[in-house]
Amino acid sequence: MANNPHFLVLDGYSKAGREDLAAGGATTAGELYRRMLEECSPGCAVDVLCPADPAASLPSGAAIDQYHGIAWTGSSLTVYHDTAEVRQQIDFARAVFMAGVPSFGSCWGAQIAVAAAGGRCQAHPRGREMGIARKIALTPEGMAHPMYRGKKQVFDAFISHDDEITHMPPGGLVLAGNDFTRVQAVSVTWRGGTFWSPQYHPEYDLHELARLCFCRKQKLVDKGFFADLDDAQRYVDLLETLHEDPGRKDIAWLLGIDQDVMNPDIRQAEVRNWVDLLVLPGMRS
Repeated sequence: MANNPHFLVLDGYSKAGREDLAAGGATTAGELYRRMLEECSPGCAVDVLCPADPAASLPSGAAIDQYHGIAWTGSSLTVYHDTAEVRQQIDFARAVFMAGVPSFGSCWGAQIAVAAAGGRCQAHPRGREMGIARKIALTPEGMAHPMYRGKKQVFDAFISHDDEITHMPPGGLVLAGNDFTRVQAVSVTWRGGTFWSPQYHPEYDLHELARLCFCRKQKLVDKGFFADLDDAQRYVDLLETLHEDPGRKDIAWLLGIDQDVMNPDIRQAEVRNWVDLLVLPGMRS
């Protein structure tokens, strides 16, 4: 048996979505996840697939079993729209559940986990939650859940989403929420498999949030996040400056940013717990 985990990352973005990110200087979601897994599990192997691409071929049967963990990124798609690209990913998530390979995901991952197990999602009635999700609080189930081992009971996290989980499936637990989004993290057990997933993005850092905001500048102005494009660019520049110089207390204070998002050990605790408590024990069994 391999000494180090072998992960599969599903980059949920369409080709156009990935190109849009790259044009704005953002790292693609699959590559962000690759880097995060390599940091959280040194020596691991990571394959990245893009299931929304027309020619994408996802593993099935015994080919799923070669992986010790499956990870899901965010996406430019919408889980409640019945398209071939969405159906393929939901069907794959069900196959992974039934294979018993542990899964983890951000944002789209949480929605895929819920949809695959029989829950539902919809457009968020309050619109977009963007930038930093404030005061995410663990539920009683979250406080007792191993994904949150070592995490504070209330914290901030990077976020970017328009949709929300509205109905949890049987075997699903709501682990965290805040005033904007009731379901900020889930644990779903279905057909012998387990999927842990926050709605927020532990894979982001300040630079990646800056680039994402840059890519979405006009949309964010249109939605009222910024007064105009110059205002949006000032925010992007502040994020980039703080990323380059984390000692800029003045910027951190102005933006209300602390170690919850700046310290990767805190920001990615959920991922490390998934590796340590679900993935590695499965390799030893």
